[in-house]
Amino acid sequence: MTALPTGLTRPRHAVAPTPTEPPVGPLLRDPSAFIHSFIHRGEVLLAAYGWASGILIACTFIAALMLRYLWWRRFHARLADGARQITVLAPPEVDPKAAHELWANLIGLLRPAYKRLFAGQPHLAWEYSWDTASVQIRIWVPGLIPPGLIERAVEAAWPAARTHTAPNSAPPLPPGSVTAGGRLRLARPDWLPLRADHHVDPLRALVGAASGLPPGQHAVVQILARPATGRRLAKAHRAAAALRSGGVTSGRPWGRLFDLITPTPNRRAPSASGYALHPERAGEVRAILEKAHEPRWETVVHYCLATDSGQVTTTVARPRNGTATCHDGRSKTQVRRALRGRAHAIASAYALYSGYNYLRRHRLRRPLTTLRRRWMTRGDLLSVTELAALAHLPWDPAVPGLSRAGANAVPPPPFIHSPGPDAKPLGVADAGTRRPVALGVADGRHHVHVLGATGSGKSTLMAHMILADVAAGRGAVVIDPKGDLVTDLLARLPERVADRVVLFDPDERHARPSLNVLQGPDPNLATDNLVGIFQRIYKEFWGPRTDDILRSACLTLFHDPHATLADVPRLLSDPVYRARLTGRLRDPILRDFWSWYDELSDAGRAHATGPVLNKLRGLLLRDFIRSTIGASTSTVDLTKVLDGGLLLVRASKGVLGADASSVLGSLVLAKVWETVTSRARHGQAARADAALYVDECHNFLTLPHGLSDLLAEARAYRLSVVLAHQDLAQLPRELREAISANARNKVYFAVSPEDARHLARHVAPNLSEHDLAHLGGFQASARLIVGAAETPAFTLHTAPLPPAVPGRAELIRRTARDTHGSRPDRSRRVPPADDPRRADPQPRPGHPGI
Repeated sequence: MTALPTGLTRPRHAVAPTPTEPPVGPLLRDPSAFIHSFIHRGEVLLAAYGWASGILIACTFIAALMLRYLWWRRFHARLADGARQITVLAPPEVDPKAAHELWANLIGLLRPAYKRLFAGQPHLAWEYSWDTASVQIRIWVPGLIPPGLIERAVEAAWPAARTHTAPNSAPPLPPGSVTAGGRLRLARPDWLPLRADHHVDPLRALVGAASGLPPGQHAVVQILARPATGRRLAKAHRAAAALRSGGVTSGRPWGRLFDLITPTPNRRAPSASGYALHPERAGEVRAILEKAHEPRWETVVHYCLATDSGQVTTTVARPRNGTATCHDGRSKTQVRRALRGRAHAIASAYALYSGYNYLRRHRLRRPLTTLRRRWMTRGDLLSVTELAALAHLPWDPAVPGLSRAGANAVPPPPFIHSPGPDAKPLGVADAGTRRPVALGVADGRHHVHVLGATGSGKSTLMAHMILADVAAGRGAVVIDPKGDLVTDLLARLPERVADRVVLFDPDERHARPSLNVLQGPDPNLATDNLVGIFQRIYKEFWGPRTDDILRSACLTLFHDPHATLADVPRLLSDPVYRARLTGRLRDPILRDFWSWYDELSDAGRAHATGPVLNKLRGLLLRDFIRSTIGASTSTVDLTKVLDGGLLLVRASKGVLGADASSVLGSLVLAKVWETVTSRARHGQAARADAALYVDECHNFLTLPHGLSDLLAEARAYRLSVVLAHQDLAQLPRELREAISANARNKVYFAVSPEDARHLARHVAPNLSEHDLAHLGGFQASARLIVGAAETPAFTLHTAPLPPAVPGRAELIRRTARDTHGSRPDRSRRVPPADDPRRADPQPRPGHPGI
């Protein structure tokens, strides 16, 4: 028999089981003796092996804690690897219920049990950050969470919100700052809820406490949250069940053990009258049960106020007591004391959440390190409703320093085209799936109205469309009164299309292309266009006699195959030259006009022709105008341009002047329209698609017939017209109505509130006046035509242009000069206007007389 250690005696009532008795037999026969025997055996073991067992257990426990800590550090290092920071721009109007939808949606981040056991559960950090001038709302996302998941969840909760994602590089607070902060934890058991039924934004108090920081100060409120499950939820459910049944639950595991082994009175469920006697307890039970029905998040709240080190660490004196003073005379202790006052105000703002539970301040060691690491420790259980009350976008429309998203973001309908050979790119959808959107070539024949302020992105949009036309081999004509659009295109055109480019540019000094505006298959149409252009441009100084003189002169000059617009002054002022041209006229009305004109005195002729001549001389005195539209032979075949070429008209106002720029662009537009209408003799299938792009279109839409007729007929000729300008005030009422009705594809960039009021009807109900007036840079609203039907409006961002190719612009210019430039040897030499050999010209083929 084994000897007992000194001081121990064998118990008197040790009971041993009989051979036929089960092991639990002694416990059932004599529980008291069995328990005394169990305790005695424990005393024996401790006396024999106590020190060794204690050391082993302590080492095992310490090793387990160290392994747990190392695993915890490695887990957070994995979270930080590839972490990103999402800046959330609040929409103009915030739905108070949207935050609940966000956090309920993000419960889906909960990992399966085996992954949580071995790899842990990632968490998020919702942060409010203040400095002197602004407040930002950020979400820190660990690298383990797939990219785009949180961004899409935010935009699903607040469709008009915007997110900007960047690598997590900058800490929340400047390193080395003097800080004051703390941690907020629930003061009562976490199955009791906070107050979350606020009628006004609970962030008001927090914003008021943190706003108005002096220069160099920063404030951050950081809410760490991860989905909760497992034992902690089970514990909360047991607490709710115990309270519902009228019992009392212990918050500690050993408390529940003592409840089992110590005698207690029989507990019965309280009756309904018991709840009636204690209505406050019934309300508490209901609140606990309501919280228990919702998904839970484990949450920790940190707050910190910091001052830049440069504000407080520059020492200018060291008094006798050895305390370093700041450059403003305050010690670091005084600065920290001031920070504590503001930090206390931030913490006090959370008193609004006090209900059955409340938040209590706790000390936060090393605030800079804690906020920078964003390590998640054991937190309090909050329901989705409670967390949404703590972490949401401000409800108030005006929050000091808060940058908002501006316009509402609307995803495109699924049937909007994507870029391809038969679709012209417009940009990238900025809501829903980030996909490129485009306008179908056939749908573009319904024409496009592009409106937006200077610098909003109109030229970038048109440049993408033009490059797509060029790449697909479609013809395009571009009229640009500023010159930047043409410059951007020249640097990005493919080299293979250089021989198809025709360039009108006043900066070109030699070998310019020429376009005789008095040439054409129909003299009457050409004359109507030319006279109508002058009439509309100079309408304040234009009368019926001026119109009659210019019209008769142009019709007369059509008898000379080499006549140009530059010959009009000679015709009106030189009687010899005029007599030689008018002698062959067969039209009696023209002959009567010139008879009347010749009967005028010199003073009468000068008075009658003055308005015409001063307009023409103002143009023809410019060498570029004279050498392009005043040349006798055209070097530009507009039919080939429309069948796959590219005509670039750089009618820069800064070089030519406003009137000359308008006349040049309008005359080119008129000649293009004459060429387009000549397609009537071809069938629909034989007409190639082409496009006309007119920037600052109000300067060039001066054709005598209405724009509505042009747009309606252009579609039949497969010509797509893109009209761009800055505001509606630039257009006369009839022109504005014609564009509104016939340019059915609408692309609006940021516009003035006045224009937004008129344009909102085209994009309603998806977008409003506010949205049109608050679109961001290079953001546009679009309402397109697909299959001859209008589609709902949506928003997009134009993509940046591809990088310019070095030397490409000069190559295109040189090839255009060689291919389409005017040279003396390109055609037979033509006598000057005052040469007698031009006095008896031969009629043009097909036009024996007028």
